[in-house]
Amino acid sequence: MTASVNLLDFDLNGLAAYCETLGEKRFRATQLFRWIHQRGASDFGAMSDLAKSLREKLAGVAHVTALPVVSQHESKDGTIKWLFDVGGGDAVEAVFIPEFDDEASSAGGSPVLDRGTLCISSQAGCAVNCRFCSTGHQGFSRNLTTGEITAQLWFAEHFLRKHLKTDQRVISNVVMMGMGEPLQNYNALVPALRTMLDDHGYGLSRRRVTVSTSGVVPMMDRLARDCPVALAVSLHAPGDALRDHLVPLNRKYPVDELLETCVRYLEHAPRDFITFEYCMLDGVNDTPEQAQALIELVRRHAEKGLRCKFNLIPFNPFPASGLTRSPAPRVQAFAKMLIDAGIVTTVRKTRGDDIDAACGQLAGDVRDRTRVQERVARQRTVVLHRLGGAGSDVHGKTT
Repeated sequence: MTASVNLLDFDLNGLAAYCETLGEKRFRATQLFRWIHQRGASDFGAMSDLAKSLREKLAGVAHVTALPVVSQHESKDGTIKWLFDVGGGDAVEAVFIPEFDDEASSAGGSPVLDRGTLCISSQAGCAVNCRFCSTGHQGFSRNLTTGEITAQLWFAEHFLRKHLKTDQRVISNVVMMGMGEPLQNYNALVPALRTMLDDHGYGLSRRRVTVSTSGVVPMMDRLARDCPVALAVSLHAPGDALRDHLVPLNRKYPVDELLETCVRYLEHAPRDFITFEYCMLDGVNDTPEQAQALIELVRRHAEKGLRCKFNLIPFNPFPASGLTRSPAPRVQAFAKMLIDAGIVTTVRKTRGDDIDAACGQLAGDVRDRTRVQERVARQRTVVLHRLGGAGSDVHGKTT
């Protein structure tokens, strides 16, 4: 089994190429692809319309294997979080977020699912180390393979069909917003996206598959050419000085360069806007002056063709961050300023926070090969020594 191939690693073109090595034609790959992704089959013997000779070949050289589930937690709001074992001491998390139709109900009075969103991880840990994200504080271990990315959807979709007793598609939206920076795992990401979009796979609309990025500019340009899907950019600050502090990648790809790349992306995007994610941090990025700076930033780039909407995200605190959530009235006042300036703005509803499944809370269990916590501890010691025992952040708060 260790030498066999996990067929979840292939998009349809990859599976066709693999089948060719077995002496099979492309239509066999299409049949096989449908069995795996549309029906959730892993037993080749059950794939009745495949030639017996092919089934026997596959049994000897290939397999369809999900990731082992370490744990499953269900929130009171219906959100489900899974922890998957990816080997080598690493585990990653994925989250299913259901939205129900309040007016409709089934014959038995049960709520009817209106939309099902799956949040998927792309890396074990994350190397970007955004200050407000618990995944980054855990450090980085490795990229996931295409099969490990796809396996999260494969497992969740077919688990939920059985759980909800339906043969209809349950997951209508996929967001690459779990652990990791997707565009730093580009070569594994794109085949997984193609499987999600393929009509013989999950048949998801490009508008309903979203890649979230902290701003890996060259890979944003490549994604626009190779597999344009909806794009969400983690902005979180109106200018470079603060964003350098919150999103270290900004030192390499500053705000103006990032927004110019967003303009280029829109030429290929399935939606006519880019979503900017903005985590609301108390006393850090939530003042009226910063809202006005954000408005001016957007207006400047709107002249170049930028169209966008903002998603304001209530911060989900964790001890290592040293940050707190902006009060709700301040979030609403910030949103009102953007809306009054003509910028489409929403405030994200927090889901699954009682099981640590909300935005920024996914941390999994990762062997940190970057030793980020050790480096942060050393840097903190140096700062405390230089300041005579009192550290402060860029806003003058004691750390």
